[in-house]
Amino acid sequence: MTDYGIDLSHYNRVDDWNAVRGNTITYASIKVTESIDYVDPAATGHTNGARNTGIRVGGYHFARDTPIDRQVDHVVTQLRTRGLLGPGSLAPMLDMEATELRDNANTVVSSLITRFREVTGQHKILVYANLDWWTRVLRPDEWADDEVFLWIAHYNGEPGNPGWAHARLALHQHTSSGTVPGIPGNVDRDATVGAFTLDQLTLGEGTAPAPP
Repeated sequence: MTDYGIDLSHYNRVDDWNAVRGNTITYASIKVTESIDYVDPAATGHTNGARNTGIRVGGYHFARDTPIDRQVDHVVTQLRTRGLLGPGSLAPMLDMEATELRDNANTVVSSLITRFREVTGQHKILVYANLDWWTRVLRPDEWADDEVFLWIAHYNGEPGNPGWAHARLALHQHTSSGTVPGIPGNVDRDATVGAFTLDQLTLGEGTAPAPP
């Protein structure tokens, strides 16, 4: 069974989360941080809106060419503030698309994952990139163990069938111009791939969330 979701940043306004949930949307990944100091201004509102309607919500970090430890400390602080590292949260996502990272991307991914696990005690993590990065830049066999899940952006309009395969590929962002009731304008829409389920992409016991 395919599970359908969305990913959001402050560029997306949500007017009615109940309408979103009613459109078979069961999970949402919310932009929380970027680099070592940026916090998305809509992160808290999006997180609370999704959570209050029963949508499984997680946070994501846009990676930059800045110190690994400072990036991880920054995102972990903001995830904890919003209760996004506790059981029942969608696994955090690492967004790999910054041009300045292409030449050193695999070292950066590996280091970010290692540091994140050391700091949080949580091992599940999603790694997002587009088709170009997965075919030309990233080498997941070097760093993706059985608790790393891959997420591909390929806008072919075939949810769950991205046209690229890997044993750890779990999510497909199949359009950036999707429509969802309750969200004015276009929104990224996502679908699970193959036998991967939403429960597999959800955090279990680990670091307890801070009160929202």
